Amino acid sequence: MHTVSVATPGGHYPIHIGRGRLEALAASVPADATALAVITNTTVADLYGQRVHDALAAAGKPIHWVRLPDGEQYKTWDSLNQIFDALLGAALDRKAVLIALGGGVVGDMAGFAAACYMRGVRFVQVPTTLLAQVDSSVGGKTAINHPLGKNMIGAFYQPQAVEIDLQVLATLPAREISAGLAEVVKYGMIADAAFFAWCEAHVQALRALDDEAIAYAVRRACELKAWVVSQDERESGLRAILNFGHTFGHAIESGLGYGQWLHGEAVGCGMVLAAQLSVQARGLDPAVAARIQALVQAIGCPVRPPALGLDRWFDLMRVDKKTEGRHIRYVLLPGLGQACLQAVDDDKVRPLLAAAGG
Repeated sequence: MHTVSVATPGGHYPIHIGRGRLEALAASVPADATALAVITNTTVADLYGQRVHDALAAAGKPIHWVRLPDGEQYKTWDSLNQIFDALLGAALDRKAVLIALGGGVVGDMAGFAAACYMRGVRFVQVPTTLLAQVDSSVGGKTAINHPLGKNMIGAFYQPQAVEIDLQVLATLPAREISAGLAEVVKYGMIADAAFFAWCEAHVQALRALDDEAIAYAVRRACELKAWVVSQDERESGLRAILNFGHTFGHAIESGLGYGQWLHGEAVGCGMVLAAQLSVQARGLDPAVAARIQALVQAIGCPVRPPALGLDRWFDLMRVDKKTEGRHIRYVLLPGLGQACLQAVDDDKVRPLLAAAGG
């Protein structure tokens, strides 16, 4: 097992990475917890519900289950209220602990519920998708979607611990692995050129979930994210670089309707567009942009955006947390392993989207 530490003003906590971590979940339950509420979805509950229940039973606390529908389209107020209904119906108090068992949708909603319920209760992240393991479970971002924008309603709220069981990845379809790898390779693009080159060299091993390769990739991604969020918990500066490709990617997700493209697929395509924009706006070497596109394609993500219509693109991208005064700000790359936040005029972005078929 590897442990990565996260230290922020909102909380210090470990990320435990290894095989068989589901069976060790009781160790992450605080001794003074009065009850546990496992927030999950129907798919994950069928796969891991009994194992998790048996593991948590060792903590000797009452266990309640909240099973949500599966899918990004259910990351809504209605689902959030379903969680609150269950917590209140079970009369859980402020010392109850929520267990977020699932992918990014479950983790975001359970974390937001934890931040709000009785003005804040503790929670543990147990991510079951590759994307959630290397991204959404770490750093304390919690949110639900709004029809006008993704993750626009939420809170910064850190977990007590993150428990990453690499064995659960074996149950994921290939498309989910590809989507998760988009967030993995992102860290090399924005912060570690050597890691990017390592991903290029090991792309087939990563897609095949080779034990050694995937363990290293998850650990390195978590180390890089922990390094960023420990310096900037609330995205006032440095943390914005984690949104590389996300301005375009979130527009794709909301423009097509949540769930049509997986988050990682949209981000992968968005990173290709952001790299191309970096060539124009930051002088990125075109050869680096070509390597980024080749790697995104090699991990199995789309590199050509959907046709949303140019005006629609800008309407969607303006509903972005990085936008200031109607000026869309993008995360761009001056070089491989370097990232910055910069406003770019729409007139400079429009030809890029038009050429891409958007």
